[in-house]
Amino acid sequence: MEYTTQQLPEAELGSSRIGFIRSAYVHLAGAIVAFTLISTAFYMSGVGVAMLKLMGASKWAWIGFLGAFMVVGWLASSWADNAESNGKQLVGLGIYVVAEALIFAPLLAIAANIAPGAIGAAAFITLVLVGGLTFTAFTLKKDFSFLGGLLKIGGFVALGAIVASAIFGFQLGIWFSAIMVIFAGGCVLYDTSQIIHHYPEDRPAGAALHLFASVALMFFYVLRILLSLASSDD
Repeated sequence: MEYTTQQLPEAELGSSRIGFIRSAYVHLAGAIVAFTLISTAFYMSGVGVAMLKLMGASKWAWIGFLGAFMVVGWLASSWADNAESNGKQLVGLGIYVVAEALIFAPLLAIAANIAPGAIGAAAFITLVLVGGLTFTAFTLKKDFSFLGGLLKIGGFVALGAIVASAIFGFQLGIWFSAIMVIFAGGCVLYDTSQIIHHYPEDRPAGAALHLFASVALMFFYVLRILLSLASSDD
C-alpha cells in the first residue's frame, strides 16, 4: 500500500515522525509476542495437527483456507489502515495476528515433529535478515516506494504458483522458498521505507501490520527451507 501525502525530506525526520516510528515498532514487537503466544497455544491444543489432517483429506481444504486467510487479512489490513480510532486499528492488527498464527499452525506442527530446532533457527535467521534490511533502510534514507509495483506483480505470480501447486499436486521446492525469502526481503525494505517516509502518523498499528506480514512471510519460507534441508539429510 503506497502513501504519498506525508513524504518527508530525506535529511531529517521531525519529532512527530520519530514518535510515530517508535510507536509502529512497539506495535510490531507486541504483534510478534502475541503471535508467538497464540502459535504456542495452537500447537499445545493440537490445532496444527487437526489442520494437517483436514488438508490431507482434501486439496481444496488448503485452497479454501488460503482464500479465507486472504479475505480476513484484507479486511484486517483495511481496518487498521483506515480506522481513525487507535483501538480499532489494534483490533485489525490483532485479527491479522490470529490469522497468521492459524496459517502457520500446520507448518509449525510439522517442524515440531521433524526438526524442532528449525523453528528457533528460522526465527534467528529472520531476525538477522530483517535487522539488516531495517538498518539499510534507516542508514541509506532512500525512498524504496518504487518497489511497490514490482512487489504487487511478484505477489500475484507467487499466489498463482501456490494455488496451482495445490490444485495439480506438484511441489514448489526449495528454490521457490528461496525466491520467496528474497521477495519477503523486498517487502520488509518497502514497508520500512513507507514507515520512515510516507505512512500516516496517526496509524502506527496499521504500519506495524504491514511490516509484521512481511516479517511473517520471511519466517515462513526460511522455516520451509530449513525443513527441506533437514528432510534431505535423513
